[in-house]
Amino acid sequence: MGTKAKVALGAVVGIVVIGAVSANAGSDGGDSGSKDKGSSASAGPSAGGKGSGGQKAGAEAAGEKKTAFDGDGEFRVGSDIKPGTYRTSGNSDGTCYWERAKDASGETDAILANDNVTGTSYVTVKPGDKLFKSTGCHDWEAVDARAKGTPATAMKGDGGMFKVGTDIAPGTYRSTGNTDDSCYWERTKDAGHSIESIIANNNVSGSAVVTISASDAYFKTAGCKDWKKSG
Repeated sequence: MGTKAKVALGAVVGIVVIGAVSANAGSDGGDSGSKDKGSSASAGPSAGGKGSGGQKAGAEAAGEKKTAFDGDGEFRVGSDIKPGTYRTSGNSDGTCYWERAKDASGETDAILANDNVTGTSYVTVKPGDKLFKSTGCHDWEAVDARAKGTPATAMKGDGGMFKVGTDIAPGTYRSTGNTDDSCYWERTKDAGHSIESIIANNNVSGSAVVTISASDAYFKTAGCKDWKKSG
C-alpha cells in the first residue's frame, strides 16, 4: 500500500500521501535532488542558532571529528568545498537547514534538495551542484566511505540519519507510543535526498516496525519514540 510522508515546498509545511515514495523532492536520479524544492521536514531556514543536543553518529567514536566547513554559510562547489558526502551531527529542534543548489540565484527553482535537521544528517554534494548552503547547523565533516564504526542496536527516535552498518546494525526495529502520525521514518539507498533515493517510508501512530536491510545505505527517523532492535 502507499505510504504517507512529510513534504514541504517553500514555506508550506504539511503531511500528504504521495503513493509509495515521499519526502524530499527529486527527479534527477542518484544522489542529486530534483529541480523542485522538497524536504521530509520543514523547508526553509528555521529560527534559532546551532543546536546542542541530538545523537552523534557512531562512526565519530572511532576518532576526532574533523571539520570540512562551517555550519553557517554558502559554499561554491569545486572551489570552496569538494563534491562528496558530508555529515553534521548534534543539531537540535530542527534549527539546522541545508540546501543543494544548481546556481546562486537564490530562487526556488535553483534548489536541488534541502532539509531541516534534528540530530544527524548526511548529504552527498555532487560535482554538478554549484552551491551548498547551510544555516544554523553544527559544522560539517567529510565522510570516509571506508570508515568503520560499531553499529548500535538502538537509536534516538528524533536522531536524524543513521548510516547502516556503521551507525546502526541491520535488522528489525520497533518504536512504540507514537501519536498523531508525528513519527516519520525512511529507508534510503543514498544521501542524495531525492525521491529516487527512497526505498520505503511512512508516517506512524502507535507502534512502528521496520526492517532495515544490510543493503540500505541510511535510515532516517524524525519525531518518533526511540527505536530498539527486536530481530
